[in-house]
Amino acid sequence: MARLPDAEQLCERLARALKPHVKPSSAMVGIHTGGAWVAERLHAALQLREPLGLLDIAFYRDDYAKQGLAKDPKRSKIPFAVEGKDLLLVDDVLYTGRTVRAAMNELFDYGRPASIALAVLVERDGRQLPVCAQHAGAKLEVGAGMRLRLRRDGKGRLSLEIEGDA
Repeated sequence: MARLPDAEQLCERLARALKPHVKPSSAMVGIHTGGAWVAERLHAALQLREPLGLLDIAFYRDDYAKQGLAKDPKRSKIPFAVEGKDLLLVDDVLYTGRTVRAAMNELFDYGRPASIALAVLVERDGRQLPVCAQHAGAKLEVGAGMRLRLRRDGKGRLSLEIEGDA
């Protein structure tokens, strides 16, 4: 299997790519859990005026009835008015597009943003919905049945791992 890119370097690359697109009306929202970790890094690097928003999309998932709540549910926290903002929605891995769909549904419950741009650490193959990232640190092909995960160690360092049967 090919070596995975360094997640720390991908965060830096993504921050550089996003910098020219940041507007005075820009605000950032990270999707728990991995997207929140990436958003923390990007928010600090981009020095956005608005505080960082965080989403737990558990109740908005289309498989909620089947999956139920996660063991450790987080709370959504949007500490700014969404109405009229240019939002940067951040996730760790874009795969099927279902998480992003759920996140957008939740965001619209807070108000109507001027725009939403999706920034992801990694965009992988396997989309089930017509969702694409405007900004991606890397694009990877990951085999069927494999899961690409972002991990954070005790020191806060991020890394990518592949799980599943090859």
